[in-house]
Parts: sequence; C-alpha cells; structure tokens
Amino acid sequence: MNTTLLSVGHGYSAAALARRLGGWRIIGTTRRAEKAERLRAAGTEPMIWPGEDLRPAIAAASHLLISVAPDETGDPVLRDLADAIGDAAPQLRWVGYLSTTGVYGDHAGGWVDETTALTPSTRRGRARVLAESQWQALADRTGLPLHIFRLAGIYGPGRGPFEKVKNGTARRIIRENQFFSRIHVDDIAAVLAASIAHPDPGAIYNVADDDPAPPEDVLTEAARLLGLPPPPEVAFEAADMTPLARSFYAESKRVRNDRIKRDLGVELAYPDYRAGLAALLAAEG
Repeated sequence: MNTTLLSVGHGYSAAALARRLGGWRIIGTTRRAEKAERLRAAGTEPMIWPGEDLRPAIAAASHLLISVAPDETGDPVLRDLADAIGDAAPQLRWVGYLSTTGVYGDHAGGWVDETTALTPSTRRGRARVLAESQWQALADRTGLPLHIFRLAGIYGPGRGPFEKVKNGTARRIIRENQFFSRIHVDDIAAVLAASIAHPDPGAIYNVADDDPAPPEDVLTEAARLLGLPPPPEVAFEAADMTPLARSFYAESKRVRNDRIKRDLGVELAYPDYRAGLAALLAAEG
C-alpha cells in the first residue's frame, strides 16, 4: 500500500511527524535551498516551493499535510494548487491542515472547544479562519478527506525558555487573567499520527495540553528547574515588546483537548508545561 506523505511547508511540527512515520516516503517543501539539504539529510525528499511544480508529488501522495501560513487572501497552497489537490482527492486517504487556536479569539480566560464560535481579534487569526473555510469548501466539492488541527502555542527542542532565563533576557510579563494554552511538538506528532491511523474526514481537533497557564508561570518553572531566581516581573502596559509579541496578549483563553483523547485515544506525553520543561532540560543536558 502506498504510504507517501507530501508535506507542504515542511517545518517544525511536520518534521516531528515525519520522524514517527518510519518506512514512509516523505516529500517536504521548503522555500530555501540550504534547508532543502537539511531535509535530505533527515531522510525527506526536498522540493522548493514556490518554484518547483508540485503536481507530480500531489499525484503520488497518499497523505497530504499543509503547514503553510495564510495571508489576507487565504491559503497560498490552494491559490496555486486547488485544482490539482481536488483532482487527487480520490486517491488521498488523509489530508491534514495545521491551523491555530487563534481562530477562537479572546475569551477573557474562559474555556473554548471545537464547537466554540470563531471570533478572531487578530489579523493572523482572521487569515486562519478564511483558510480553514477555503479548505472546507474544497472538501465539500471534491470529497477531500480533510482534518483540521488547531494548534496551541508550540514548544519543544530548540524552542524552550531556558536560554533566555540563563542569559538574563527573560521577563515575566504580568497581565491579569492572561491564559495561554501550549503543546509539545512531540504530542502534535502523536495526534497527527493517531488521526492518520484513524481518519475521520471533516473532523476538527484542538491540539493543546491539559494545563493552560499564565506565561509568567512557565518562566518561573524554567528558572526553578535551572536553580535560578525567577526573571523580573514587568507589567504588560510597561513592557517593551515587538508588535507581534504584544499581539499574542490580545487574546486570553483556555483550550479544551477532550476530543483528541476521546476520539483519537491520544495520551499526551507532556500533559502540562512542567512535564515538558523537565524533559527538555534533561534532553539538553
């Protein structure tokens, strides 16, 4: 049986999935030639996109994963390749679209699940809602076996807080009732692999851990693990942040993850940031 994954926008989360799919043919796209060589070294067949023609790879794929960020007009993959993907729908056994919990908008620290109305307050969130709707429309027209994964804040090897805590640049930004949900990259890969094993076209999954928490709590725990004092506190209003960083504080919510456990049988390896940070520090030595 053909097991070929075409991963468009083969980045951090997609690479974690590829490591789980032993024996699969993995085709991954990147924008840069230097990254293509790194993909090849990791066992992924690289393609440069935009640039190379992806139609032969789409025709060869049994599974399709989309990790490309949208823009104000929606998903650039569909803009270029909707017809080819639609034509390939009969042979595709699974299609995954990586979205974000930013589609839910601000809920003042309240809980959201997959049935919550989509009311994004940021430009990024609105672009994701548009892209999701475009993929759903294509699936409705063609029978594409689409699965949408709304990812919380991603962390993992190379994306932890320890370096900033150690070098003294970390700051605990304090804003009342500010909650973020997170997910370790290995747990993202576990969810995707479970969905591939048990496809349910049309399904939408929140991918988050069990313990939404204020961002300052994560830095406090990182410092504790390092045996260092907590980073200094800075009020949100007085914090020196880039516009992008500040925009993440525009929304506060806690994301429910019951569906990945109930429908996919996923048991998170890192159910909270404490377990995830301890594992990262042990791996980093």
